[in-house]
Amino acid sequence: MIHGHDDDELEVLEGDEASPEVGRHRDVGREMLETSIGELKRTAAVTVAPTATVARAAELMRKKNVGAVLVKKGRALVGIFTERDLVIRAMATRGWASAPVKKFMTPKPESLRLADPVAYALNKMSVGRFRHLPLLDGRGELAGILSIRDIVDFIVELCPEEILNLPSQPDLAIPHSPDGG
Repeated sequence: MIHGHDDDELEVLEGDEASPEVGRHRDVGREMLETSIGELKRTAAVTVAPTATVARAAELMRKKNVGAVLVKKGRALVGIFTERDLVIRAMATRGWASAPVKKFMTPKPESLRLADPVAYALNKMSVGRFRHLPLLDGRGELAGILSIRDIVDFIVELCPEEILNLPSQPDLAIPHSPDGG
């Protein structure tokens, strides 16, 4: 029962409290702007020469469980060969398995530096529809690769209570409005 007051304020009685607050309430956007890519746990880069066969690149991707290999000529990054390149470009061509990876790679891929904020990686990946970005160190040399999976893992680390404690099925979630009367 709610008791009225002369100044029309409502008294909060037991059971009328707001829903409990869960999680750390971190500002995910701010964390993405303030955290450098170099601070993330990243996938190890797998590299091949431009003359490596598509079959060799695909085998490395399978063995290392990665979705892309970086293509290097000497120390220079010259391209990236991804699962999409394999399926859309290479496999549509007769004799693709023995062809050099340079024939189907994406040349001169966009890249970021380890010091760049995570938000920039997310922006490039969204706008360019990339799943992988090569990473360069302060000298402009190849330092690794960032995958969309690495960013997803970072977001989960920012708010683990909210994400890891979800029920296995969305239908099992706690309703946002009370049932009954």
